[in-house]
Amino acid sequence: MPEFDNATNPADVTDPAGFADPADSADPADSADPAGFGHPADFVDPVMLQTHRPHPARIYDYWLGGKDNFPPDRAAAEHAIAAAPDIPQAARENRAFLRRAVRLCVEAGVRQFIDIGSGLPAQGNVHEVAQELAPESRVVYIDNDPIVLAHGRALLASNHSTTVLTGDLRDLDELLDRPELRELIDLSRPVAVLLMAVLHFIDDDQAAAAVKAVHDRLAPGSFLLLSHSTAEGNPQRAAEVVKTWDDTDSRIRLRGRAEVEGFLTGWEPLEPGVDFVPLWRPDGPTAGSTRWMYAGVGRKP
Repeated sequence: MPEFDNATNPADVTDPAGFADPADSADPADSADPAGFGHPADFVDPVMLQTHRPHPARIYDYWLGGKDNFPPDRAAAEHAIAAAPDIPQAARENRAFLRRAVRLCVEAGVRQFIDIGSGLPAQGNVHEVAQELAPESRVVYIDNDPIVLAHGRALLASNHSTTVLTGDLRDLDELLDRPELRELIDLSRPVAVLLMAVLHFIDDDQAAAAVKAVHDRLAPGSFLLLSHSTAEGNPQRAAEVVKTWDDTDSRIRLRGRAEVEGFLTGWEPLEPGVDFVPLWRPDGPTAGSTRWMYAGVGRKP
């Protein structure tokens, strides 16, 4: 999920992380894996992929110029773009926030990361950011789209400090007890958990339960990194944009600033608290930035 300058077309950007180059194929479904594994979809049962209907991870992949998406994903993604042409920019800004927040955690001494709802890999993944600064960092990615698992296994075959699991945010306690996760993550030591653009796919009770489970299970000094879609910055366009996810298994729920702040209950919010994604500790100009998502980072005291 790469970041691009606002004037850049994501589809024209190659992936320096070693993933497939968008220029290799006009059709995303035909791209090849330069590592020699073949396209990740080749290793997943088509029934599991449900390529006949859009999936949030693959919609997001399309906005970021990725190639692991199918016609229904692209149609849904284009629906959002027709209603709000700045949606791909918002996705890129979310990835930029992810990188800023991960760097902050590494600088605070955190060496363990769990990215839940990670989506498909692209430039600026958590392990790339963390391990560049601290090579001993360990990262677990979790997503409920099988293609994410297939892609991750291929790309991370030689990285023994990073793994990918298939799982669901609504089963967070079970996820944290997975042997594959516990091989890398010591929950008695600080961990940074990322819930980037994922809480808005579950209802209020499920979201509250997930955040509480994260807080209850993590050691003091851990961090919660989250971003969440909202209608408050675009009230006129939001009703049409949310239709993007109507045909997926995960319809989106837009929440306001106060509700997002509620997810940080029990955490010490870092300045500036909850704010629009591009305004959360920006490292560059913010003129012309979007107002589609809120961001926040909390530390467990």
